[in-house]
Amino acid sequence: MQKRAFLKSLGLLAGSLPFVSLDSAAKTQTPDTLLPKAIKKGDTVGLVSPSSATADRMQFTFAKEALEALGFKVKLGENLDNRYGHLAGTDMERAEDLNRMFADSEVKAIICLRGGSGANRILPILDYAMIAKNPKPILGYSDITALHCAIHSQTGMVTFHGPNGSGSWNSFNVKQFDQMFFAQEKMTFKNEQPKGDDLVVKANRIQTMRGGRVEGKILGGNLTVLAALSGTAYYPDFQDAIMFIEDIGEDPYRIDRMMSTLMLNGTLGKIKGFIFGQCSDCVPGGGYGSLTVDQVMDDYILPLGIPAYTGAMIGHLPKQFIVPVGAPVQMDADAGTFTMLESVFTL
Repeated sequence: MQKRAFLKSLGLLAGSLPFVSLDSAAKTQTPDTLLPKAIKKGDTVGLVSPSSATADRMQFTFAKEALEALGFKVKLGENLDNRYGHLAGTDMERAEDLNRMFADSEVKAIICLRGGSGANRILPILDYAMIAKNPKPILGYSDITALHCAIHSQTGMVTFHGPNGSGSWNSFNVKQFDQMFFAQEKMTFKNEQPKGDDLVVKANRIQTMRGGRVEGKILGGNLTVLAALSGTAYYPDFQDAIMFIEDIGEDPYRIDRMMSTLMLNGTLGKIKGFIFGQCSDCVPGGGYGSLTVDQVMDDYILPLGIPAYTGAMIGHLPKQFIVPVGAPVQMDADAGTFTMLESVFTL
């Protein structure tokens, strides 16, 4: 995406579209926590694509069938299979689908088809006042971090960082979904460590950077998206929060640059706890000419003196936690867990 064209598009959108909420875009403080309404089997969920286009048409079929297998009726976004360059339709089309799903009383939850890039382009076009009047769960990860950040910063609503509609719906993810949305449990998120024939368990190991327990609102998502939103009206207030981040395919020097941004803009100085998920394919490309991701995390997190651990099952993984973004949790950095403290739904 060309940076100049992107910035120009945001200016044009904010100045010309009738339902852009300029008042909400000017907010500097996060509203009080807003809980989405509970959902149940048999409800209708909306499937939308706010970011990149999907080239394989079977992905639409897989997503619809997975949601039906979870027990839902599925309503497809009107522009779901559109394409505009690498995006799943124009900014207006993608925003309209999302706005319609929130406004539609028949739709009880919203699932994002995939991530990629481009969700940040539609943030000025979303009707946050209407979203706040119709709180409902929205689920997705990766580029969907932009929606989690914007919706929470503008409305205070708890959203859900977890599998996209076209992602893997294995038994772990389905169990997480059932516990979160149907049973409405106050879940404890602890890595699954399947036993192999090795003497040492190697999969999904956590590393405690600094031990301790702490309570706070959990906020975060994809590191690249967070850094890109820094300084905008759609960036959450991390004061006394527990931050979680993840990423994929980024060289450590890029991770270093983004962590530097979070340090320089004051974010890291505000947080009470830190959880690093997994950074898939984030290995040094130049041998010993590069820092490692571990070294980058040590440089920025250890000086904070806060409870912190790495390796959580958050990120671009087949099996991943469904994190209630904006909910109060207690994290235990020694055990490598975090636990929901309150219900995140209203009836």
